[in-house]
Amino acid sequence: MSDEPLEINAENSHYVQSFRELYVYKEARELARDIYYTTTSFPKEETYSLTDQIRRCSRSIGANIAEAWAKREYPAHFISKLSDSLAENFETQSWLDHALDCNYITPQQYQELDSKAQRLGAIIRKTSAKAHAFSGKLDRPN
Repeated sequence: MSDEPLEINAENSHYVQSFRELYVYKEARELARDIYYTTTSFPKEETYSLTDQIRRCSRSIGANIAEAWAKREYPAHFISKLSDSLAENFETQSWLDHALDCNYITPQQYQELDSKAQRLGAIIRKTSAKAHAFSGKLDRPN
């Protein structure tokens, strides 16, 4: 994961100003978007079950990252919201398993989406491990 940009660059004192700038958030949005477009071909009878569930949990990943950002001054709260985000990511993967089992997605679609979800989970865990770097305890420019 060394190709991932750092959220805080100490060399030039550039601090992320919004959750929308976070690499992890951008990746979560991309997964949610891909899930949405993939599920547009699901059968109508799945509209209020599998389709709705997988869309909601995939969107919740990014929403929880945004909430984590709001609570970043308190590392325990930050980590807790990232944990919620990770749980939503796992739920997304579970629904992908069901979509594959029901032949709503191809093995190739499954592989692509599941790989993105696995990668996103690793990024969320890495961000959580760096909670102190996001803390309000840092000297931030005014």
